[in-house]
Amino acid sequence: MAVITPRRERSSLLSRALRFTAAAATALVTAVSLAAPAHAANPYERGPNPTDALLEARSGPFSVSEERASRFGADGFGGGTIYYPRENNTYGAVAISPGYTGTQASVAWLGERIASHGFVVITIDTNTTLDQPDSRARQLNAALDYMINDASSAVRSRIDSSRLAVMGHSMGGGGSLRLASQRPDLKAAIPLTPWHLNKNWSSVRVPTLIIGADLDTIAPVLTHARPFYNSLPTSISKAYLELDGATHFAPNIPNKIIGKYSVAWLKRFVDNDTRYTQFLCPGPRDGLFGEVEEYRSTCPF
Repeated sequence: MAVITPRRERSSLLSRALRFTAAAATALVTAVSLAAPAHAANPYERGPNPTDALLEARSGPFSVSEERASRFGADGFGGGTIYYPRENNTYGAVAISPGYTGTQASVAWLGERIASHGFVVITIDTNTTLDQPDSRARQLNAALDYMINDASSAVRSRIDSSRLAVMGHSMGGGGSLRLASQRPDLKAAIPLTPWHLNKNWSSVRVPTLIIGADLDTIAPVLTHARPFYNSLPTSISKAYLELDGATHFAPNIPNKIIGKYSVAWLKRFVDNDTRYTQFLCPGPRDGLFGEVEEYRSTCPF
């Protein structure tokens, strides 16, 4: 004989079942939340999620202003130009030196390109165009100090002085290596077709990307960029990128590969932005005609 449950009792049973289900769901969510700690956002991330197209474009997502650093007001270097994002925020700062006989005009494209991805960048003139690499190292250091202490408030207020980096072309690249060996607090160094008489950089503790050029006859990779890279300790984050079909002067004109991987390196190590690791590990494929002859690194990082 079938048992018929009164309507009021059925309603009460349904209500208790719903309350039990809701309580169980809440307990499950709480347990999952406790078991999986919340993701801590990186406070230094700047800009949208990166793509190949974004990094290969002639400029990044930030609009850029510039400010002249007068030779007469610069202490220890020959003046230069500061490029900085217009958006009011704090950013890492980068100093870039030209090469032997070069001026800031030869690396100006890098200043603008890098700043447009969320950095404050100074491209410098050296005291004389004939300054040697170790002198350029001192001048890069002076340029970083200038941006932090003597530039306009618009520049100073945008710089996070704990996140600094250096770059340089040719003798400026040698200078960036020298400063990296002297300042382990730097977050990154990028020597571009670098030249230096010293071949041993085992004292460097700064994440370093060396970019060489396979047709370089002034600082041939066999006697400069490759030995420099090999001498860097394997305990640090380091990478070697050799341009295919390029000469010593490749960094003096806009270059898609130099721009892309320089920005990715600075983002990864100055901003600690792991969104850019994908471009560096495993990195570009070797043998890309007209682009990359060779790429090596200490991935993962």
